[in-house]
Amino acid sequence: MEDADRLTEAAEKEWLETWVSGPGEKRSKLLDPGTNAPELELLDHTGKSRKLSSFWSEGPALMMFWRHFGCGCGLDRASRLNEEYADYLAAGINPVIIGQGEPERAALYREKYGISCPILCDPELLSYSAYGLANFGVEQVLYDAPEETWCHSMEVGIEFQEARRAIERPLVDNPWMSTGEFLVLPSGMIRTSYAYQYCSDYPDPRVFLVAAKMF
Repeated sequence: MEDADRLTEAAEKEWLETWVSGPGEKRSKLLDPGTNAPELELLDHTGKSRKLSSFWSEGPALMMFWRHFGCGCGLDRASRLNEEYADYLAAGINPVIIGQGEPERAALYREKYGISCPILCDPELLSYSAYGLANFGVEQVLYDAPEETWCHSMEVGIEFQEARRAIERPLVDNPWMSTGEFLVLPSGMIRTSYAYQYCSDYPDPRVFLVAAKMF
């Protein structure tokens, strides 16, 4: 727990610094269907090194790139995933999450929210970048927030962090990182890519279920 607490504290500091600096100008351009999925090797929530290709070697893989572990959108996606999970497995889909947290934080997050699939750890955002993910704009993250928060000031960020600590859901990592999901076929080809247009723009699971059944 001490390691997880230390990592969380560092990730909270990163969140605040990145919040204040803003999202910049670069936006996501996800890899298109028909593109070969980039191969990387990441640690999973147990600390084991895993190749991305190991998840699609025997059937389609649903690669879900997550927002930070304190994000309410991630919690909602986790709840939806739990509801959809049996259907994905029945369609032969192997779901896997890619998150920003280290194995210690990923393991706690996975246990806390009852996530069944593995979580891969990419604190350096290498796979996010390889698959075309960059930052959301302010409007895509704060579209439902009060106007006074749009300035993403230090004061606003500290208030947000204090409120989230009070409910034991600290704000961590990159607050602007966008999300996307990919269905990758056993050939390594991306069959379907889904780019979120805002942070709670969740995909309809039927998009992936139909694509998996058609291949």
